[in-house]
Amino acid sequence: MNRSRPILLGIVGDSASGKTTISAGIEKILGPERVTNLCSDDYHKYNREERKVKNISALHPDCNHIDIMEHNFYQLRRGEAILKPVYNHTTGDFDPPVYIKPKEFVIVEGLLGFYNQKMRDAFDVKIYLDPQEELRVDWKYKRDTVKRGYTKEEVRQSLERRVEVSANFIRPQRRYADIVCNFYRPQGSGEETGTNLNTELILRPTIPHPDFAEFIDHRPGVKEKCLTITLGRDDGLPVDILQITGTIKPVTAETLMDIIMDHLNGVEPLSTDSVGAYMEGTEEKRSYPLGITQLLTCYHLLNAKMRA
Repeated sequence: MNRSRPILLGIVGDSASGKTTISAGIEKILGPERVTNLCSDDYHKYNREERKVKNISALHPDCNHIDIMEHNFYQLRRGEAILKPVYNHTTGDFDPPVYIKPKEFVIVEGLLGFYNQKMRDAFDVKIYLDPQEELRVDWKYKRDTVKRGYTKEEVRQSLERRVEVSANFIRPQRRYADIVCNFYRPQGSGEETGTNLNTELILRPTIPHPDFAEFIDHRPGVKEKCLTITLGRDDGLPVDILQITGTIKPVTAETLMDIIMDHLNGVEPLSTDSVGAYMEGTEEKRSYPLGITQLLTCYHLLNAKMRA
């Protein structure tokens, strides 16, 4: 195998599940000069008006060029440039295609990246984002009304139309991920959408994960643990489950992030101040669980590079 080939990360999840936020942080950690980031949702067959006429959802595989998407994944994996389509979410139409040359790492985010076996096999690391549904809906309302110009009623109707197709084609991809990431609100915090969200990471044995035992607080008398790992089952298979609370103490989070960063071979020294940042409107905020998730993903990408 060519040791210089790009390492591919696939990030799949339903609409507004946080794919762009996760991928942007990973790119920042590894360095933009080393990362090619693209969206597989650009491979739609039809623009917004055509979809209305045909009464087909953008989430449906028949509404996407799955064959071209699959072909492009393997071109990128081989280190070959592609001419990628561009779907403009603001206009609902297509912009001119862009020339994409893969760098050291390639992040592919989108709705249908794990749709078939061949597509899944193109990725070295696969992540499925599975946030609490009420939280995802709030994220979608905020994103689509602020950034994409939809009214609240249009977003509501879109969510209703997508329930069945999402259940049939998007959510089944969850079972193929190496890591399933679930952001959820703390009990009694119905309005929380960012900084203080809890995170559950389901770590499947399809890729080697780091040993978190030394990071876990086992001191007796500590009733509320901010970081725990347990054995569990998901889809009937054994997994490790890493829980990170949104109220994790900064000193604990910073220590854990420093330890993970010490294992990121090939990454330039980086202050943890820039890890876990996200934008809420025009304000930059920070989430420690998000930052830890991004760093753990970088750990896996660099491990995959060493194995390739």
